[in-house]
Amino acid sequence: MAKKVISKDEWNARLAEVQVDRDDLNKLIMNYLIIEGYKDAAEKFSQESGAKPPVNLESIQNRMVVRTAIQRGHIEEAIERVNDLNPEILDTNPKLFFHLQQQRLIEYIREGRVMEALEFAQEELAPRGEENPEFLSELERTMSLLAFDLNGPSPVSDLLTPAQRQKLASELNSALLLSQSQEKDPKLPALLKMCWWAQQQLDERCTYPKIKDFTKAELVMEPMGAVGGGSQGSSSSAVAGA
Repeated sequence: MAKKVISKDEWNARLAEVQVDRDDLNKLIMNYLIIEGYKDAAEKFSQESGAKPPVNLESIQNRMVVRTAIQRGHIEEAIERVNDLNPEILDTNPKLFFHLQQQRLIEYIREGRVMEALEFAQEELAPRGEENPEFLSELERTMSLLAFDLNGPSPVSDLLTPAQRQKLASELNSALLLSQSQEKDPKLPALLKMCWWAQQQLDERCTYPKIKDFTKAELVMEPMGAVGGGSQGSSSSAVAGA
């Protein structure tokens, strides 16, 4: 069955009929800036838009100090700062605490402090691994770093990438947000994923102007018979770079 074709002019006309409350948009942006920790951007956006932050922006600063410490590999500093903010966070979250200690081990190995790494693994991480098979598996994978050249390719080289630190920083940021009775995930990425899903569903029925690249948000009219392209990663990269 032939797909219905909706021209760009008709699509734009339909979009123009959709009423979106500006206050709702401002809240959506502020929600993203606060949860992701962009304190300066949140302050400036508040001044320009009149949108009031739902939390004290100083709480963002505290979270960002912790995140920066993680991203720089200063794990002990991050743990100390978290305990200063709320010692119950790590006391009640053994998985998060294990991941912090795991990252300390990774940093020892990265710095070539092999003996300290072995002692730390034996004293701090091995007992936790004995209690939890998941922890033991992660510990064994981390210790595998010692078997390879840290500057060359290996099955565990991802543990030494900035993405590994970022993953931990995000996990800790979520825990801090929950401890402050805040949402741990911003609404904007979820809305972008929903938009992408809606386009995929509509692709089966119509040919219409669609967003191919969420970093540009431009409407593109595909040639007749073309298969929808792009990837969901586009929406994620757009948010990550916001």
